Amino acid sequence: MRFNFSSHSAAPAATATPATTPTNGNEKASATQPLKRAIEADPDSLDSVISNPQSYPITIVPNRPASFYGVAPNGKAFQRQPSCRSRNFRPGSMRRVRRRAVFKNGDCNVVQKHLQRRRVRFLQDMYTTMVDWQWRWTLLAFALSFILSWLFFALIWWLIIYTHGDLEELHMPDNQEESGWAPCVSAIDGFTSCFLFSIETQHTIGYGVRTTSTECPEAIFMMCFQSIYGVMSSAFMAGIVFAKMTRAKQRAQTLLFSKQAVICQRDGSLSLMFRVGDMRKSHIIGAGVRAQLIRTKSTKEGEVMTQFFTELEIGSDDSGSDLFFIWPMIIEHKIDENSPLYNLNATDMLQDRFEIVVILEGTVESTGQSTQARSSYINTEILWGHRFDPVVLYNKDLQAYEIDYGRFNETTQVDTPLCSARELNEIYKIQEGFRTPASHTIRSRHSSSSSGYQSPQDRRLRWQLSVPL
Repeated sequence: MRFNFSSHSAAPAATATPATTPTNGNEKASATQPLKRAIEADPDSLDSVISNPQSYPITIVPNRPASFYGVAPNGKAFQRQPSCRSRNFRPGSMRRVRRRAVFKNGDCNVVQKHLQRRRVRFLQDMYTTMVDWQWRWTLLAFALSFILSWLFFALIWWLIIYTHGDLEELHMPDNQEESGWAPCVSAIDGFTSCFLFSIETQHTIGYGVRTTSTECPEAIFMMCFQSIYGVMSSAFMAGIVFAKMTRAKQRAQTLLFSKQAVICQRDGSLSLMFRVGDMRKSHIIGAGVRAQLIRTKSTKEGEVMTQFFTELEIGSDDSGSDLFFIWPMIIEHKIDENSPLYNLNATDMLQDRFEIVVILEGTVESTGQSTQARSSYINTEILWGHRFDPVVLYNKDLQAYEIDYGRFNETTQVDTPLCSARELNEIYKIQEGFRTPASHTIRSRHSSSSSGYQSPQDRRLRWQLSVPL
């Protein structure tokens, strides 16, 4: 039991009663109130703090209406102004969020500028440029390539026919039998018929009405050239469309990453975990997963590297980073001495700024093409003290393993220390030392504690061991 002696001090001078205002006997008695003796049974309890506000350096503010904020200079209360700031805001409590380098869908948040000769370099690799285009631009280029080629060759056919004299009045198709004229191309009476003949020649339609003759060698050469061009252009555009439909980005849309990553204990140590899954029945052959930490680092010379990559050692169970990817799997990164997250506790995880980029690579079983899926987790997307719920169960009715993707992102909160992995390992070492009575120092330490004396070091160790694990 402890006795606290406190006295109620007089009101501050700024709020004292003016000299012209008379004071009664109660106010004089409160100003000269003698010392009071306060008895508290438990000095650490909340009741003792409330009953003796001067025993601790705190200030108890009575409940006020929600609309009351303060007193104006004229003595009237003014209303609280609306604010966008959270009520839970405290100086220094704002979360520091890193700007993403990789979005959740796998797209990279990168914009390029000041590229020299960018258009020329992209036109030199026209095939890759058109594959990277959006579908609307690819389809527009596909349509324009045919329409412009039809018009271009139609103009050439019209020039050949015009220079040969087939467009004269006596040499028109209706008068060719009477005049005995032999045209370069039969059934041509203008530019429209030349355009139709250009389409028939380029795509080998062959309606059997307009045909070339042996009268014009240049017409025979142009027919052969346009036929070759038509086959090459069709193959080129078909290859671009096929490449866009079967590229790795489209297959990666069915590869899933969990929305959040979790940190909890596994086999006595803290581990960072996230889940990956595949929606299709066609599996990914040779699947491998990698993870990299993007964080700011300062060198010994004072150089600040804002985009410093660190490879994280990850794996699934005891199979390492190579996966037999037949159902969703939990990828684990053990936070040990070699981990860059070794010194981060739960508070540091919220205040630090970093990004973990995860990459899943493999070969598509149905097409044989390589694919890559990407995602990332920032510090606010990591749940401390959570564990993923199981999603793979055996269905006795179907006689097969059943995957419930409705619980793919579901987690369960578990008891997890809020300290860092380094501090947790130190506590475990201290516990192992107390469990091993072979040391004379530990025996003497136990004997001193049984006698009633505890050194400051013993008290600190006992406090660390009292942290809930």
